[in-house]
Amino acid sequence: MVSTDVIHVENLRRQYRTAGRPPFEAVRGISFAVRRGELFALLGTNGAGKTSTLELLEGLAVPSSGRVRVLGRDPARERRWVRPRTGVVLQEGGLPAGLTVAETARMWAGTLTAARPVPEVLALVDLAHRDRVPVKQLSGGEKRRLDLALAVLGAPEILFLDEPTAGLDPESRLKTRDFVRQLVEAGTTVFLTTHYLAEAEDLADRLAILHRGRIVRSGTPAEVTAAQPARIGFALVLHSHDLQRSLNALLGWAESRQIVLTGLDARHASLEEAFLAVARSRPEITDVIETPEELSA
Repeated sequence: MVSTDVIHVENLRRQYRTAGRPPFEAVRGISFAVRRGELFALLGTNGAGKTSTLELLEGLAVPSSGRVRVLGRDPARERRWVRPRTGVVLQEGGLPAGLTVAETARMWAGTLTAARPVPEVLALVDLAHRDRVPVKQLSGGEKRRLDLALAVLGAPEILFLDEPTAGLDPESRLKTRDFVRQLVEAGTTVFLTTHYLAEAEDLADRLAILHRGRIVRSGTPAEVTAAQPARIGFALVLHSHDLQRSLNALLGWAESRQIVLTGLDARHASLEEAFLAVARSRPEITDVIETPEELSA
């Protein structure tokens, strides 16, 4: 049977070493797989190891131990093969301010083996009408959409998105989210890191939550949130792992006593609640974290 996984990670570890100090292990033996054509979100608290993991997948660093394969290849040692088949959107693009949108896209297209037509890609991200505008005059949302345009110019099989909507206004965030959804629907595999949990809950087919270098929750958004109790609120707040049964019992009790449950609100747990439960959990270890990864992840 042919595997549908395009990313495969097994017992992956990454250490940082500083002279005079014991090594710090930012990634502590994680394993997961990403299937072709899905959007997989990697979530985590600051310093959880997201950026360290992403750099290993992109081939920018070599694991301390463990195994990572992207499209069946080692992304670091076989980078020349892997890189043309992947697209990357970093947290900060660093685009040349003096060039126009079209000039920037054409410059980037010149580095690719088989680039898509620049006007076509600019139209996809709603920047065709801004093609003659210098990058320095673009809004934050427009610059982010240009980052996305450059990342998909080579029609990548896998797109790595590192906080693609960070700092954007709500309208720009929604436009970016819609574009990412269109890419997935067209067959692109997307690996996403984000601090916007509603974004992950809306977009992700599956996700994993990192905490202190380990994956502590994984599955579909529904599977991850199912571990948290549902909430029923009125004059007080009740929590239940069987929302329907608890709500039926509560309504029957109120009806038998002719009690009006003012402000009644019943809902399943959100991904945010599941994430916060992880973030607030008692740490298994008490490392003092002072690494470059901690500052950026």
